[in-house]
Amino acid sequence: MTQKNPHPSRRMLSVRVKTAAKRKISSTRWLARQLNDPYVQEAKSRGFRSRAAFKLEQLDDKYSLLKPGMKVVDLGAAPGGWTQIAVARAKPAQTGGCVVGIDLLPIDPIPDSILIEGDFMEGDAPDKLKTLIGGEADFVMSDMAPYTMGHRQTDHLRVMALVEAAYAFAFEVLKPGGIFLAKLFQGNAEEDLLRTLKRDFEKVRHVKPDASRKESSEVYVLATGFRGKHPS
Repeated sequence: MTQKNPHPSRRMLSVRVKTAAKRKISSTRWLARQLNDPYVQEAKSRGFRSRAAFKLEQLDDKYSLLKPGMKVVDLGAAPGGWTQIAVARAKPAQTGGCVVGIDLLPIDPIPDSILIEGDFMEGDAPDKLKTLIGGEADFVMSDMAPYTMGHRQTDHLRVMALVEAAYAFAFEVLKPGGIFLAKLFQGNAEEDLLRTLKRDFEKVRHVKPDASRKESSEVYVLATGFRGKHPS
């Protein structure tokens, strides 16, 4: 049985990282944070591709999102942490469900999943995903994030463009009762999206799993109980 919760509160020896001659101070701080992050250590011990796996695991533990037999689409799947959790809990090999993921970056294979390399925002990527899931999806989840520019408002708008594209796809493929989960950053540009989600779903929440770093403005929008397509 998969262990459900990491133990981030366990005591760890703090690792100090010296600034190398050719390493930027920001890079040194990032490395130190990684080395001292209990989720990073726990991800390694449990064979997860990234600490992000714990975010989905914690949300699923709290809201019971993933169920055996589900058809799940993972947008922005690299390096594969969310896909690993989805496979473990939807059990596609045993139930006839499926887990399909896409990312700009290549993803090493994960058993019982279908992973493709490509830009979700361009070309026929959405149509490819629809073909691979072979019908309606139960759960569309997006951890997509753009390359940041360092300007908070600009980065927020770019994230919102990805979230809106993810939801446009979800609206086309979700079955009634389906789930949509997407990462965004706290700001003031998501009002229209939230209004749309509240129209289309029974319940809409902002959620921040414990595995999300406290200092990060990252938050997730979780919409459950898709009402189905409606006349425009």
